[in-house]
Amino acid sequence: MEMAAAAAGGLEVVVFPWLAFGHMIPFLELSKRLAARGHAVAFVSTPRNLARLPAVPAHLSARLRFVPLQLPAVEGLPEDAESTADVPPGKVELLKKAMDGLADPLASFLAAGRRPDWIVVDFCHHWVPAIADQHKVPCAALLIFHAACIAFIGPRWANDAYPRTKPEDFTVPPKWMPFPSTTVLLHHEARQMLADNFGDNASGRSDTDRLWDVLERCRLTIHRSCRELEEPRIFTLISDLLRKPAVAAGILLPRATDDNRHQILTWLDDQPPKSVIYVALGSEAPLTLESIHELALGLELAGVGFFWALRKPAGTTNFNNEQELLPAGFEERTRARGLVCTGWVPQVKALAHGATAAFLTHSGWGSTIESFAVGLPLVMLPFLTDTPMIARAMAERGIGVQVARDENDGSFDRDGIAAAVRRLMVEDEGKVLATNAMKLKELVVDEVRQEQYIQELEEHLRRYKDV
Repeated sequence: MEMAAAAAGGLEVVVFPWLAFGHMIPFLELSKRLAARGHAVAFVSTPRNLARLPAVPAHLSARLRFVPLQLPAVEGLPEDAESTADVPPGKVELLKKAMDGLADPLASFLAAGRRPDWIVVDFCHHWVPAIADQHKVPCAALLIFHAACIAFIGPRWANDAYPRTKPEDFTVPPKWMPFPSTTVLLHHEARQMLADNFGDNASGRSDTDRLWDVLERCRLTIHRSCRELEEPRIFTLISDLLRKPAVAAGILLPRATDDNRHQILTWLDDQPPKSVIYVALGSEAPLTLESIHELALGLELAGVGFFWALRKPAGTTNFNNEQELLPAGFEERTRARGLVCTGWVPQVKALAHGATAAFLTHSGWGSTIESFAVGLPLVMLPFLTDTPMIARAMAERGIGVQVARDENDGSFDRDGIAAAVRRLMVEDEGKVLATNAMKLKELVVDEVRQEQYIQELEEHLRRYKDV
């Protein structure tokens, strides 16, 4: 760790995110912001993940360093798989099992150096607090989800007091929420959450059990959010439920970089202003070939300009390019107004481009935050865990519309896609939603306001490290 930081009164912090880039990037942004304030930060992950992260800015390199821990092999996990980007959704639980094998390497790292002031962990690191206790280091949990969703899941004691065992129990606000809330699930979404988050999995421990263990053993919780984006009393409620401080850290949006210009930006340069909807459903949406076809045909029916960052779904490794994933003739019929790309896309820059008018998204919190930063209205097609609740909250705020879904199984079709896209891109309603999105941008993208959140977090880290 950085001895100079301690000598100057700075904190020494170890951060350890879950092995998904949607988690690593905000953890890295928090690390940078702490380092910029004079604190020493050790960012822990696996070698391949660290090699794929953005380089640490030169002016922070003395206080922010990467610490590689070798991920152990697990039967069934593909070789060299070190993040969720390397595995299909069905193998993610094996990745958690492999991550659990980092307990001894982490303990060795802590034993070899100066004792840090904090370890900042993710939702799934249920085994870290015990190691931290052995080294007399307090833990904080950085939760990158919409804070209202954390309140909806609730702590273990609240779930014990008010058990929720059936999907119907998740279609209404939990009994521990003392105010009206849109943070609820539809029946098919609740079934999915029960299976994915509360059910057993190949790692040997459910996601919710992991989260509860972390929440019970950490000294405070840090939330990638801000008061402007949440229900007014949500952070007070979370503090009361968890019986410890719940601290907003702001949106932790990475600052723009001057990377090499991607071909998609050149394509967008040739489109009229505010004429294109950007389509991206993240890396973990459980898309099938049938749902990809319905989405494609819906974009075709909508008749508007689009750029689609298409990820290959699990089980389609035999497809070599987008032509084999898309309906026959789709690209030829839409070439004059649309483009599909199956490679990496600089999403933040694509969203910020002047030709982009709206964002068709899976409503992951990271992607939603990126849309706030540029003031784009949303077409929302959520799939997993917290995304349906985020989509409902954003619709309630008047900055987006949801694609119509079958209430029994959650399926969607081309007509639902086309109708939602046209509401935003063609109809008058879209102008209202775009205005609301720009107003939200003015609230959220205020560097002075965001830096104040980091300062408040810093104050909490100082105050609670020796409690």
